[in-house]
Amino acid sequence: MTPQASRPLRTADVARESGYSVQQVRDLERLGVIPAATRAANGYRSYGPVHVRALRAYRALASAAGPVVARGLLAQALTGSLADAAAAIGAVHVRLAADRDEALRAQAALAAIEGEESGPDVGTAHAGTAHAGTAHADADVLTITQLAAALGVRTSTLRFWEQEGLAVPERVTTLRARQYGPAAIREARIVAALRSSGYGIPAVRDVVVSLRRLPGAVGGTGEGTAEARQILDRRLDQIAVRAVALLRAGADLADLLAPTTP
Repeated sequence: MTPQASRPLRTADVARESGYSVQQVRDLERLGVIPAATRAANGYRSYGPVHVRALRAYRALASAAGPVVARGLLAQALTGSLADAAAAIGAVHVRLAADRDEALRAQAALAAIEGEESGPDVGTAHAGTAHAGTAHADADVLTITQLAAALGVRTSTLRFWEQEGLAVPERVTTLRARQYGPAAIREARIVAALRSSGYGIPAVRDVVVSLRRLPGAVGGTGEGTAEARQILDRRLDQIAVRAVALLRAGADLADLLAPTTP
C-alpha cells in the first residue's frame, strides 16, 4: 500500500517538506503515523516521498478529526486493509456532517427562542429529531431517553445538565420519569451545541440564563441570544474548516491507500 521511495531523504528533508520539526518526524514515526524508516549502515534514517505524504495527510486529518483519530487512521491505512481504512475515513466525513446538522438544529432552536412571543413552537423544537426514530412531528414531549438519542448524548449527561440548571425537564413524574416539552428541547439543543464547541458549564450557564430572559421580557436584554448565535456561527465555521482539511488530506490519503500495481 506504500510506494517505494524514488530517492533517499534525510530526516531534515522530510521535516522541511512536511512542515514538522525533526523531533516531531521521529516521534510520529515511533507512533506508527508514518512507515518505519530504513537504516543505513551508519545508523542514519532514510526516508522517501511516502513519508512526506503520510505526514501531510496526518496534519490535515489532525485538523479535521483531532490527533488521536488521525494517528489511528494513518496507522490503519499503512498496516490494515484498504476496506477498513476507507471505512475509517468515511466515518470522519459522517461525524463532520452530524456535527454540522446538530449545529444547524441548534440555530433553528435559537431562532425559535428569538421569535417567541407567546407559546413555544413545537414543530421547530422537534426539527431533526425524527431521524433518530424516537420522536414524531405531532409529539408534545420527549422522554429523557428520546431526547438523549436525538442529541447523541447519554441520559446521564442530561441528568448532569439538569443538576447544573441546564435543560431542565418540564415535568418529573412520581416515578422519576423526566418529560421535556418544546422549550426544554430547544434549550437542550443549544446546550449540546455550546458544549460541543468547547464551552465549559459556567459559560454555558451564563448564556442559558440570558436566553431565559427572552427579548421583550421585563429586564431582558437579549444578549444571551446574540452570544449564542455568535458561538453557533463560529461552530459552523470551525466545522467548515475541518471539512476542507479532510478534503486536503484526500490526495495524499489516496496515494497511501491505492493498491500497488505492477
